[in-house]
Amino acid sequence: MLNGKSILITGGTGTLGQALVKHILANYKPRRLVVFSRDEIKQHEMAQQFDNECLRFFIGDIRDKDRLRRAFNDVDYVIHAAALKHVNQAEYDCTEYVKTNVCGTENVIDAAIDCEVEKVLLISTDKAVNPISLYGSTKLTSEKLFVAANNMVGKRKTRFSVVRLGNIWGSRGSVIPYYKKLVEQGEEYLPVTNRLMTRFFINSRDASRFTVDCFNMMQGG
Repeated sequence: MLNGKSILITGGTGTLGQALVKHILANYKPRRLVVFSRDEIKQHEMAQQFDNECLRFFIGDIRDKDRLRRAFNDVDYVIHAAALKHVNQAEYDCTEYVKTNVCGTENVIDAAIDCEVEKVLLISTDKAVNPISLYGSTKLTSEKLFVAANNMVGKRKTRFSVVRLGNIWGSRGSVIPYYKKLVEQGEEYLPVTNRLMTRFFINSRDASRFTVDCFNMMQGG
């Protein structure tokens, strides 16, 4: 499915991005695999970790539509994983989350259509379901933008779909490393937001496998 394809991952230096790179390189032979992100240090570290001639690194921000257009040139598939994700921080820096999660997603859509990318997958979250937080609201909006984008393509071949994941186990900023630290410090009780809450977890390996499998299932929408 991905053999011979040119694939780009926005936010490719994040926990899921790195898991996707590892999964794709281990199971497929892409023509190109492009990591698009703002963080040059993480890109440098990834270049040392993954030794594969098809791997490329592209510094850029999804807020910059022109940079996206340059990056998407000659790309077949895009996985849009770049986002600001911390729920609490979003309540204080609302406009920054809107600029990245909503406006940045709109830029990804426009660039993908302009460059005639074949398939584009948005990585979303369970927090987009009936959101009460700013973060969840921005992700729900990005989902709506992605689904509606299928009405904008006209005769072009680009198709857009959404993948919703739970909390990726052990990812940066997740509650698991925090809980482990408390346990190591001898704490007997772990704090939860609400006793009635439900948390959905998925490990990075299963998340990356499911995401890649969606390229085969997706029809657009």
